[in-house]
Amino acid sequence: MGIYVAVGIIAYFIGSINFSVIISKKMAGFDLREKGSKNAGTTNMLRTVGKKAALIVLICDILKGIVAIILAKLLSSSYNEAIAVQIAAFFVVFGHTFPVFFGFKGGKGVATSIGILLVLNWQIGLICIVYGVTMLALTRMVSLGSITAAILFPVLTIFIEENYIAEGAGYTIFGIIMAVFILFNHRANIKRLNEGTENRISFKK
Repeated sequence: MGIYVAVGIIAYFIGSINFSVIISKKMAGFDLREKGSKNAGTTNMLRTVGKKAALIVLICDILKGIVAIILAKLLSSSYNEAIAVQIAAFFVVFGHTFPVFFGFKGGKGVATSIGILLVLNWQIGLICIVYGVTMLALTRMVSLGSITAAILFPVLTIFIEENYIAEGAGYTIFGIIMAVFILFNHRANIKRLNEGTENRISFKK
């Protein structure tokens, strides 16, 4: 039991390292959470700071998810690895959303979730990424791609039973929990989608 608690705590602290805030202050001289949508994520970084900063943040946030899962795998070698990686996956995203180092005000966890999916099950990860990017290309709405990809994740776990970093049960339940959390983080976007006022990104800028 102790190893699972340790994995959760470590993952939470990894998630709490908010690169959006750090890089926006370093490159633009302001806290990203005070500009644009006030969200500490890649999309707001793109709109308020620029492509280079957004790319750096995207890569760093993806790496957070990857590192958390790999550490959980290594630390739980003599325990139930599937449970450990699922705990790490949830808490690294939870830490990203509610970072202890930055006043518990963080991002929505999409980029970190990408890193998680690619390591957790590369097949599911690639499908979700392609689907999310396709939705983004068609609608120019990052939120819609993120939300629908999050919903797709638990559905895919029902049909895909191999290629997991740790074999075991519970991935569908875990997928539902993650999807619900991502949807919770996008509640304001969902409201705007229903009202037809959701922001779109421009591919020309």
